[in-house]
Amino acid sequence: MESYVNGITGIDKRPYTIVLGNTKGGTGKSTLAMHLTVALIKMGYRVGTMDLDGVQGTLSRYLAHRFAHAETRGERLPMPIHIRVQPAELDDAKKNEAEERRRLRAAFQDVAGVDFVVMDTAGSDTLLTRLGHACADTLITPLNDSLIDIDVLAQIDAQKRHVLGPSIYTRMVWELTNSRIAANDAPIDWIVVRNRLGHIGARNMLDVTRLMEKLAARIGFRLAPGLGERVVFRELFLSGLTIFDLDLQGDERANASRRAARQEIVDLLTTIGVKTEARAA
Repeated sequence: MESYVNGITGIDKRPYTIVLGNTKGGTGKSTLAMHLTVALIKMGYRVGTMDLDGVQGTLSRYLAHRFAHAETRGERLPMPIHIRVQPAELDDAKKNEAEERRRLRAAFQDVAGVDFVVMDTAGSDTLLTRLGHACADTLITPLNDSLIDIDVLAQIDAQKRHVLGPSIYTRMVWELTNSRIAANDAPIDWIVVRNRLGHIGARNMLDVTRLMEKLAARIGFRLAPGLGERVVFRELFLSGLTIFDLDLQGDERANASRRAARQEIVDLLTTIGVKTEARAA
């Protein structure tokens, strides 16, 4: 695995890199990446974003919607420096790896001077996904609050709710962490956040909670405060907005939900270790 690390993580003065990773699709990586990005900018940080998903490119589309919204309405919206890193399509695996490593290094050079890079990765195990994970100072894995989705972390005995062994994804994170250490870089700080939490203490939710606590101790990730199931997150995509762009005037019931959603993102940044004192109103 050293080839995934060498020549990327050793970049001089590389900004702190937060990678959104999960080899399952539909877990909210891009939405969370966008909200973390805007929250950081509004806290006064300089932010670069990278989209490593060559097929979906959801973060790039989200930012395109944001730019269009600002242009159409004549509004000033905080924007990151954004780079979309496309996978190489050469006829040789080693050439592909070398080219993708070069593209990723070039992307970091293009965002030189920022405080944070927020990187979105594909929901599949690709070479570029592994290269992106190797850059992670903090890796955030959003996970839908379901027993079905936990198998991205580990194999589970469905009847006894016992952990049978690590998943392919978990082994990948372990290997990349070991490679970073061997390359004299800091280990990956892996954070798993439960997404789309319901508001009712159903049996499934309790089962997931117990399993996640076991997995955190056994696998070696940190559990972050969860994110609630909120329609507003899905509604904002086409406008390119985030919960931090909404005016908290008028409907108090709606605003209470929006404040709670903002606080969940701030709490996640606090879990990462970001100084969040300069919060947006």
